[in-house]
Amino acid sequence: MPANPQKIQALRSCGALNRHPSFEESDFFDPHDLVQLKYETLRAVEVDGRPIAVAAADFGLSRPTIYQAQENFRQNGVEGLLPRKRGPKKPRKLTPEVSDYMRTELSHDPDLKPGALARSVQERFGIVLHPRTIEKALEKKGRQTP
Repeated sequence: MPANPQKIQALRSCGALNRHPSFEESDFFDPHDLVQLKYETLRAVEVDGRPIAVAAADFGLSRPTIYQAQENFRQNGVEGLLPRKRGPKKPRKLTPEVSDYMRTELSHDPDLKPGALARSVQERFGIVLHPRTIEKALEKKGRQTP
């Protein structure tokens, strides 16, 4: 059965696309589906008794990935195999305090450019913000940059 382009796009958009499938597709098993691949790997280890090193080689996953999948599966079931957002989960530099300061500065000078505002934030808080980060934050709050 050939790869379904819609399914490939859906898997890609949610981060569940296995970019390096090492199996041929069958009527049931889709090697592009990373969640299914992890589940089948865990099933081979837990049910069939396959050693993790063998399962890693057979399914094309690293041993640390399998150990992490085991732990996630134990804690959260199949949902634990779903991809999670990588990186920071919330802004680290653009804190509410910094945002309030920028709003105050802009209320005093509405024509203040993002570069000047970035320098002002750096002087006040010691935080380096890229002017584009400030532009995006202002656009998100409904203020277009000059």
